[in-house]
Amino acid sequence: MNCPTCEVNELRTVLTKQGVEVDYCNKCGGIWLDKGEIFHFTKRRKELAKALKTALQQARTTQRKCPKTGEAMQEIPLLDGELIIEFCPNTGGMWFDKGELKKMLTVDPKKLPIKIEPVMEEDIERGFETDESSQPKEPVSLASLPNLGLRATMTIISLYALLTLVLILCVELAGLPPSWALIMGVSIALLQFLLGPWLMDLSLNWFYRMDWVSLHQLSPHLERFIRRICSEKGMKTPRFGIIDDGGPNAFTYGHTPNNARIVVTRGLFNLLDESEVEGVVAHEIGHAKNWDMFLMTVVQLVPLILYYIYRTLIQVRSGSRNNNKGSGYVALVAIVSYVLYIVCEYIVLWFSRTREYYADRFAGQVTKSPNSLASALVKIAYGLAGQEGRKDTEETKRSSQLDAVGAMGIFDSKMASSFALSAYAVDKPSAEVRDLSQRSNILGAMKWDLWNPWAKYYELHSTHPLVANRMNHLGSQAETMGQEPFIRFSLRKPESYWDEFFVDIMIMILPFVTLAVLASLAFFTQINWLYGVAFAVGGFFMLFKLGFSYPTEVFPEMSVSSLLKKVKVSTVRGIPCRLKGKIVGRGVPGLIWSEDFVLQDETGIIFLDYRQPLRIWEFLFGLMRSQDLQDADVQIKGWYRRSPVPYIELKTLRTAAKTRECYVYTIKTITAYLMLIGGLAATILLLLS
Repeated sequence: MNCPTCEVNELRTVLTKQGVEVDYCNKCGGIWLDKGEIFHFTKRRKELAKALKTALQQARTTQRKCPKTGEAMQEIPLLDGELIIEFCPNTGGMWFDKGELKKMLTVDPKKLPIKIEPVMEEDIERGFETDESSQPKEPVSLASLPNLGLRATMTIISLYALLTLVLILCVELAGLPPSWALIMGVSIALLQFLLGPWLMDLSLNWFYRMDWVSLHQLSPHLERFIRRICSEKGMKTPRFGIIDDGGPNAFTYGHTPNNARIVVTRGLFNLLDESEVEGVVAHEIGHAKNWDMFLMTVVQLVPLILYYIYRTLIQVRSGSRNNNKGSGYVALVAIVSYVLYIVCEYIVLWFSRTREYYADRFAGQVTKSPNSLASALVKIAYGLAGQEGRKDTEETKRSSQLDAVGAMGIFDSKMASSFALSAYAVDKPSAEVRDLSQRSNILGAMKWDLWNPWAKYYELHSTHPLVANRMNHLGSQAETMGQEPFIRFSLRKPESYWDEFFVDIMIMILPFVTLAVLASLAFFTQINWLYGVAFAVGGFFMLFKLGFSYPTEVFPEMSVSSLLKKVKVSTVRGIPCRLKGKIVGRGVPGLIWSEDFVLQDETGIIFLDYRQPLRIWEFLFGLMRSQDLQDADVQIKGWYRRSPVPYIELKTLRTAAKTRECYVYTIKTITAYLMLIGGLAATILLLLS
């Protein structure tokens, strides 16, 4: 995009001190804000929305051209005419000259505080190393990954050593027969390993609309590619399945490299070009070649068995309460089992993330183009977002075979880090993803992955590394081949972002902590009226949390690209917004009862989280009503969040025929008021009694 003032100077994407990315002219100092971005720079959204509505009624045509469309913009007066800015009626964007920025910083804050902090000049210089001087002249040495065989061996030995310790405690202290532990462990292992792939076959056929296809039914380039790679690596060609859904996804499962199944969605072929599809398929073949499915099943058995030991011992303890000594030992072993179960879960996740890097490297080697997989990651990262934020039952959580399959996907189904949705726009050819403006969108969204502390938290709980980290590894591999990395991230972090992280944590736990502390105090002091105080204070802080997490004063119209530029956002820190677009797929590709959606506007694609107070309500909606919304033009209102997948928690979803409401916020608000009022009433009654 060219500067509207300088006309020939290209705008650069930089970060403001508010953690929002903007387009900046380093020659004249002007700033371009996309649709709705101005609301990131004020806390008085309601007043700003009203002022903009009034200003638009006084708009008049100006000679300056919109940097995105090249069409004439309009001048609109803000702050009682003290500030005249340019506005594009087609895109909703706004242009601020350098003098106008200074005027905003000195205006009376009682009128309408809009503060756009000075941009980081060093970011301008370092953010876009795309000229010839920045390219490697000769191949550089590739950073070595940890030895895969050694890490696999040590992981398995460590996990099973912990499991053996617990089994010994079960026999020596809990009084369980030695055969119990052996039979349980062997039975679970055999069932999971032998039946797992066939159970997955049935599940995919019944619930995901999947069809098995022969290699001849694939495109000729993909068939040749698969046969060549399998021949070179000495393995049988995998069985191929295709899920009929527009959301891009891919994963593999099976026993060994020679009976692997690779499953992809129709959306993968619709969205990616030939080289990108090959990169994704090579990643999945890499999992099979490295025996990842078998090894992940083996290591997943340890936390699975530990969990069942814990559950069994809890039941044993409840039946041996008359024997205080025996009951105490059983309780001790149960606690040890549960603690080691948690430890082993994190070991398995760490092990899985390591194997992802190896599958990526395998894809880069066999395709001789790490950038093919990197550009595919940019386009399809959103595709597995549908399970984020869902609370599984105890039984669902403990399926090691399904966990192992999830680890074999192109992304973790619980945290597909969709950092570059705006890099894929409607009707734009694939090659354009790599132009400067698209690169700036990618860099902007990567900032959340690499800078926000919440990203590290989610990666710790994920089977996959953050996608931004995978992009950096693939970039390093490309450099060793004498190729330009698909993207270079060299921006300097302007602040730590830990203060916002701790504020989010405090607000998230405050209602529960205050309720627990005051209720405990009432229990130990035997002061009954404190129970009423506990509920009243808990309700008050719940209302405070709702006000922070669900701001409702105004829902400004925005775009996907303008939302993705916000670094200071989390599941707790929601941003109210409205979007217009088209439903292009389900949240979980192919799943017949998926209640969530994928929305596409003119700038990108984002996940929509449809929530209701009861899960059965969501299930029935997904099964019976969601298909009616496929390919529908919609207007949505809700709160933008990131966890780390960017998504919008829906408040309303409107089509031409009907408006659908989500009532989670309403029910939470009613509950908070009931706690507050009920707690106050109980306190008064107890004090008077």
